[in-house]
Amino acid sequence: MRLPDGVEFEQWVLRVPAAIMVLMLDDQDRVLMMWRHRFIIDSWVWELPGGYLDPNEGPQAAAFREAEEETGWRPREVREYLRFQPMVGTVDQPNIIYLARGGHDTGAAPDINEAEEIRWIPLAEVPGLIESGQIVGAASVAGLMKVLLDRAEGRL
Repeated sequence: MRLPDGVEFEQWVLRVPAAIMVLMLDDQDRVLMMWRHRFIIDSWVWELPGGYLDPNEGPQAAAFREAEEETGWRPREVREYLRFQPMVGTVDQPNIIYLARGGHDTGAAPDINEAEEIRWIPLAEVPGLIESGQIVGAASVAGLMKVLLDRAEGRL
């Protein structure tokens, strides 16, 4: 890399496939989340369902697939809600969050390798879970904070 002032250096860049997350809200102002162990940080955390976009798969199709595979819940509908890059200084990985308003329980058991528990969490509890370190993933924090802001400003 060469900076504008002429300084040159090596820059490591990690390119990762796009990630799709689903922020599913029910009629009681609750969000569907997964309690899972993340071995990289050796912590149990709450996360939105999601995963990598498969080759030749559209992001909306991935949102439906990931939500159902990981939680057993199929969204009624989804719409793109937020796009961001979680680590623009080193990593190129588009993150796309889809907002889903409700869904139905398919009766299928969620993937045992994905989560220990699936729970509808009241949005009112989200700030405390973030503050206590129980929600730490960039996509979960970004999406949930946007929902809380949009609700407070009457946009949701």
